[in-house]
Amino acid sequence: MSPVILSAAGAALVLDDSGPGLPRVRHFGAALGPLDAPLPAAVVAPAFASPAPPLLPAQGDGWYGRPGLSGVRDGEHWPVRWSVDRLEARAEPGSGGTVTVTATDAQAGLSLVSELVMDEGGLVRMRHAVTNTAPSPYRMQGLVCALPVPARAGELLDFTGRWGLEKVPQRREFGYGVWSRENRRGRTGHDGTGLLVAGTGRFGFRSGEVWAVHAGWSGGHVHYAERLPEGVALLAAGELLDPGEVVLARGETYRTPWVYFSWSGTGLDEVSARVHGHLRSRPLPVRPVTLNNWEATYFDHGLDRLLELAERAAAAGVERFVLDDGWFRHRRDDRAGLGDWYVDEGVWPDGLHPLAVRVRELGMQFGLWFEPEMVNPDSDLAREHPDWILGRPERTPPPYRNQQVLDLARPEAYAYLLERTSALVGEYALDYIKWDHNRDIAEPVHDGAPGVHAQTLAAYRLLDELRARHPGLEIESCSSGGARIDLGILARTDRVWTSDSNDALDRQAIQRWTGLLVPPERLGCHVGAPGDHITGRSLPLAFRAATALFGHMGVEWDLTSASEAELEELATWIALHKRLRPLLHAGRVVRADHPDPSALLHGVVLPERAVYAYVQQASRLDMAPAPLRLPGLDPAATYEVRTAGPAPERALLPEWAAAPVRVPGAVLAELGLPAPALRPASALIIELERV
Repeated sequence: MSPVILSAAGAALVLDDSGPGLPRVRHFGAALGPLDAPLPAAVVAPAFASPAPPLLPAQGDGWYGRPGLSGVRDGEHWPVRWSVDRLEARAEPGSGGTVTVTATDAQAGLSLVSELVMDEGGLVRMRHAVTNTAPSPYRMQGLVCALPVPARAGELLDFTGRWGLEKVPQRREFGYGVWSRENRRGRTGHDGTGLLVAGTGRFGFRSGEVWAVHAGWSGGHVHYAERLPEGVALLAAGELLDPGEVVLARGETYRTPWVYFSWSGTGLDEVSARVHGHLRSRPLPVRPVTLNNWEATYFDHGLDRLLELAERAAAAGVERFVLDDGWFRHRRDDRAGLGDWYVDEGVWPDGLHPLAVRVRELGMQFGLWFEPEMVNPDSDLAREHPDWILGRPERTPPPYRNQQVLDLARPEAYAYLLERTSALVGEYALDYIKWDHNRDIAEPVHDGAPGVHAQTLAAYRLLDELRARHPGLEIESCSSGGARIDLGILARTDRVWTSDSNDALDRQAIQRWTGLLVPPERLGCHVGAPGDHITGRSLPLAFRAATALFGHMGVEWDLTSASEAELEELATWIALHKRLRPLLHAGRVVRADHPDPSALLHGVVLPERAVYAYVQQASRLDMAPAPLRLPGLDPAATYEVRTAGPAPERALLPEWAAAPVRVPGAVLAELGLPAPALRPASALIIELERV
């Protein structure tokens, strides 16, 4: 065969375009080096198994698993057999490239455009577009993107979760048949898969060969792994469509969201780094330390109290003040007012200007909370426009949190939300919006058809238009915490709220696993109150701050109740974050496969600097803690090692923690540092500088 090869950063995707039909994926994994001659057919064609799957697998290609495309046409059924009209490839060895394939099946009345892109970091993204070319409607049932994985990928990792405890990992054998994660919540979900990973047995962060897939879509979605007895396996993902949700008239096209594929020969960290590199291709401004007033005041919007909170925040080094829920008409609790996006004149007789002006006088940016996609039945908007609720007009969908969902695909509702949010951004020169989405979508019906697809696209358009009107505006995606975290929403927002739980012990795991997909500068990580508002657990400030340090740091705590000593310590941690911010928000995230299950060791590394956190989560079994083998360093370099930030309470620190020491990178990686003996819920920050 004469292969089409995309390669970058040690990864390669090899396509066989010799036909018939769509190109077949012969390899996705490690770079194969220069291939100056065609690959012998005897090497790439298995003798007894089904052939390698094409870009869009179908039975006509010898694939008897789930089809890549499924749909029906009224009155007759035509299995699809694609004939390639054009293949355009632009391969830049070592830097990736693009492949675009145009194909048709005249008898089935369909045409196809498939796009593949490998970026310079080795991340692959793919999407398909199917157009109906026949007179009769084509009812799309499913269209996914898939890439094969080899037989040695024998283990699966994916994630589940709930409100306040997102991204809980689960592992299983990659056996025969289909392991499918399907989401019908109308948003990505607290139990959203994030990355579905297949790998060699017992793969870790720094070991094993792994393949991963992610659908960049914020509505219904599916991720699945499938293995056939013929010896072929694949990972696939795409939008999950309800029956009748997408019906293509002649000339109409359905396009999948981008689906992302990442490979690593050295564990999960490299898979993660490829995704982080993609997100970092859209640069962000410096990430201001942010205070959100929600857990400090809830719906109590007394101006004097908020001003005192702002003054204490500024004194501690906070750079952005965000006013959360409760500022708009009729909103004294969560039972009324959603949809009435006008400043409540009874609470704010002079508008939000007194607060906004003072916040800026204190040197901070000003941000505001919205939940545009939702409405309370007890609101002026719902009373005036009950037909704007997403659902059938004959009956209201089941309520949740006293909310219903607005039908954003309805032009009048969309226009109202765009006008109101844009007007408030303009009036108060908002620097930042916290954009919330606080319920799953139940019984979504738009114009008599399933409505999640249209709703998701409308939400994207609304965000895009708002940003176009206000180019400097930053937007945070919040969804009951971490229920809408995906590369679709991250393409149009600047950070995600990782979880509504600020419990630092739970946050260590939530941030660790959410961080597989999202780099630190886009992860909202706040210092919560001494007693967490969700779990009730009391944790020391040093541990809460050390946990928030490794993200987009913020505060979610009533600082008016904090002691002077607490404020001074908080200011010390914020100053440390600001000093480390150029490293934390640009470096490569590394996570050690630490042998002690009661502890974590993770860090961020640049060529000249690095910072790590050694986290004792629970009581350890061993009398002596395991050495700290620091991953990601240059073995040929020498580093000066020192601790950073306030020391954890009642810790037994080793000799190296008393004064800076110089240690070769190879020693730090192989022998490691003697570990401190920490109490549970403690962390030690270790800073390194190349010398």
